Amino acid sequence: MNILSLLPAIAAVCAITCGPAAAAQGSYPERPIRLIIPQATGGGSDTIGRYMAQRLGEALGQNIVVDNRPGAAGMLGAMMVKEASADGYTLLLCAIDTITAPIVARHKTLDGVRDFAPVTQLTQSPNIWLVGPGFPVKTMKELIAAAKAKPGAIDYASSGVGSMQHLGAELFNKMAGIQLNHVPYKGGPPGLVDVMAGRLPAILSGTQGALPHIRAGKIRPLAVTTLKRLPALPDLPTAAEATGIKDYEAANWQGLLLPAGSPAAAAEKVSVAAVRILATPETRTRLDELGYLPSGITPAQMATLMAAEKKRWTALISEAGIKAE
Repeated sequence: MNILSLLPAIAAVCAITCGPAAAAQGSYPERPIRLIIPQATGGGSDTIGRYMAQRLGEALGQNIVVDNRPGAAGMLGAMMVKEASADGYTLLLCAIDTITAPIVARHKTLDGVRDFAPVTQLTQSPNIWLVGPGFPVKTMKELIAAAKAKPGAIDYASSGVGSMQHLGAELFNKMAGIQLNHVPYKGGPPGLVDVMAGRLPAILSGTQGALPHIRAGKIRPLAVTTLKRLPALPDLPTAAEATGIKDYEAANWQGLLLPAGSPAAAAEKVSVAAVRILATPETRTRLDELGYLPSGITPAQMATLMAAEKKRWTALISEAGIKAE
C-alpha cells in the first residue's frame, strides 16, 4: 500500500488523539478567558488579579474577563472553577487559602490540590505581626516574654479560622512555646480596626491591609513572616531575625490554576506569559508598591509547591485541632 494513501487516515487519528492539547498548543487561546477571583473587589488579591488579567490579555491576544465570586473563605469561587469545563478557558486566582480552607472545612467538597491543574505562582507576600499603639510590647522577643508570663491571656486577631494568618500564628505558638489566644474575624480590616482602637492587643495581618496603617503610624509592626525582608518595609525584621527561630515562615501567595484535566499546553502558555510579565521592571515596581514579591514558576514547580504546602499545613491543622466554625 502506498504510504501517501495512508496520510488522510493518519491525520484523522492525530486529530482525535491529540485534539485539546494540540489545539491549545497551536492556536490557544481562540476566545476570551474567564478569570474567577474568589474575593471581593478592591482587596489585595483583586488588585493583583486585575492587573495580571490586563497584562496577560495583552500577551495572549485575548481578553481576560474578571469575575469576582467571594464567599466561603474563597471556596465558592474555587468550586466554580473546579466544576468548569477543563478546556483552558476558566482560570482561578488562587492563594494559599485555596489549599488550607478545604482542609479545615467541616464538609469536604473540595481539594485544593487534586481538583486543579497548576499554572504558576504569581506573587508572595508576608504576613506582619502588629500590635496596637497602646500595647507595651515593641519587639517580638517582648511579645514572647509577655505571652510566657501570662499563658493564654494575650489575644491576637486573624482574618478567620483556617486563614493563613490564623495558621501562621498557631505555628508561631508552637515554635516559640507560647499560647497567644486566637480571636477570629470575618476578614482582616475589622481586626485591624479593633487593634488600632486598643480593643485587642495584637494581630497577624496580611501586608496589603496593614501597609497604609503602618505608614500612617496608627499601628506598630514587629516583624514579617517571610524569610526575607519586604522591600516595602526594609527596616522591619523578619520574625526569624527578631526571635532567633530560624525556620519560622508563614507566607501568603497568589497564583493561577485551571480545572483538573485541562490541557497541559494551555497551562504552559499562560505560565510562560505570566513569568515574562512578572520579570518586567514595570510589574516589579507595581508589586513593590502593593507589598508583593514577584514569583513566576512553571506548572511543574507550582505542583510541587502546592503538594508541599498541603502536607505542611495539614499536619499543623491536625495537631492543633483547627476546624471551621
